[in-house]
Amino acid sequence: MNAAETALQGKHTATAKALYMAFELSDTKWILCLSDGARRASQYTVGAGDQAAVLSCIAKVEARCGYGREAVVHSCYEAGRDGFWLHRWLVEQGIDNIVVDSSSIEVNRRVRRAKSDRLDAGKLLTMLMRYHGGERRLWSVARVPTAQEEDARRVHRELARLEHERTAHGNRIGSLLVLHNLRVKGIGGRNWRGWWASHRRELPPCLRGEIERELARLVLVKEQIKMLAAEQRNEVAAGTQAQVAQLARVRGVGLGSAWVLVKELFGWRRFHNRREVAGCIGLTPTPYASGEDHVEQGISKAGNKRVRALMVELAWTHLRFQPDSQMSRWFNERFAHGGKRMRRIGIVALARRLAVALWRYLEHGVIPTGAKLKPVGG
Repeated sequence: MNAAETALQGKHTATAKALYMAFELSDTKWILCLSDGARRASQYTVGAGDQAAVLSCIAKVEARCGYGREAVVHSCYEAGRDGFWLHRWLVEQGIDNIVVDSSSIEVNRRVRRAKSDRLDAGKLLTMLMRYHGGERRLWSVARVPTAQEEDARRVHRELARLEHERTAHGNRIGSLLVLHNLRVKGIGGRNWRGWWASHRRELPPCLRGEIERELARLVLVKEQIKMLAAEQRNEVAAGTQAQVAQLARVRGVGLGSAWVLVKELFGWRRFHNRREVAGCIGLTPTPYASGEDHVEQGISKAGNKRVRALMVELAWTHLRFQPDSQMSRWFNERFAHGGKRMRRIGIVALARRLAVALWRYLEHGVIPTGAKLKPVGG
């Protein structure tokens, strides 16, 4: 008896009329592994995104098991490039689907192990049946946003990519100029046009052409950044982003930072306590205690990396713009007089406390103790 057949051993699967389906997704093909928990799993290969083929495979397994259309179908796939459109489509078809965090899937650590897409699909199917058999902590299930919530993330994510691209273009132009001992600050800024007009003849023609093409891309990126930033400001001014406006009133939290926190975290996730907030961001400690060994491994880093990095930045700005707050005094008393390592540890702890404080401020209107707000319209 294989693993897929033993996953639901002891369960009354004959009367449950439930099918289990696991997807192994790739760019060109999908592997589907289906079973009712009592029979050997069936595997099918379909073209990537072929929805009709998926339904056809389900119908074949239902007929093989003697089930009608009343059978409940449970499915799963790993979060990846396809995102959440497949989940929404499966739910529309009446299929109970979950999206799994791939990093939470258990792996056999014994020497080498065989790995292929078919083996991965079978493993995923076995874990799906164990999950519905009662092992709810077997893996981490992703919280799927709505189509509107997912689309709302596009603006600030594109803005972050454009800012990285702007830096890359500026660094590239500076590196090309240094090849001929030309050094200038503020590439593409106010004084750039005059400086470039007086120095461009000092460069060979091919290099000069490359810099000018790079500069054209830099100008385009800057225009797009201004456009997206203006779009954010206009939406906040129009009153359609109430949470962003509320969060941006806290000194040390800019409009862009407030936008990211709301769209990535607070605007669509619901938390019950401070531990859930810190855990979602990945700022929770991970102790290792086995026998007499007790080691602190640092923060888990298992949450949203964008929000985690932003919270560390906001922790530093909180110390600067909110020096009289309770959190700033706590940091200064405990970590400020230590070395660099102590301050790095302390800033992570402060970031965790600040995230919880901002969550309470948004959810319950509780202003962080000692913190100051910007004037309305300021």
